Amino acid sequence: MTQRIDYAKASPEGYKAFGAVYSTLLKGSLPKELIDLVYLRVSQINGCAFCIDMHSRDLLKSGLSVEKLVLVPVWHEAGAVFTARERVALSWAESVTRVSETGVPDEQYAAAIAEFSEQELTDLTYAVSLMNAFNRFGVAFRATPAAAAKA
Repeated sequence: MTQRIDYAKASPEGYKAFGAVYSTLLKGSLPKELIDLVYLRVSQINGCAFCIDMHSRDLLKSGLSVEKLVLVPVWHEAGAVFTARERVALSWAESVTRVSETGVPDEQYAAAIAEFSEQELTDLTYAVSLMNAFNRFGVAFRATPAAAAKA
């Protein structure tokens, strides 16, 4: 895969703006590992190799087990490997990412707001939205995953 545009260099102010949202989320109401799980799942749905590689590495560095990491795409079948909070977050992330298909149904919202405070659910939705945006840059401009750069 050959990178088309280095979007961070081509439009540094836009990249900084997205980065500011990323930094805000890291200081926000949700644990970094939960956000990284959501980033990974959204990136898997969108097929962004760069982000899948990056967030998988981040999760492994933070101590997430390989067993749990490989089950992220099938979290709904993994039982107690994922906490109730993680399952709700991943379900919300999938529904919001596939908004044109799901419409984010009321029952999904009810489950999410029962688990997360308004601020947490808003921050979670910012995280999902941010990763969807970054995935579009990664896929459109063929950002090279670290694993591919080493090959």
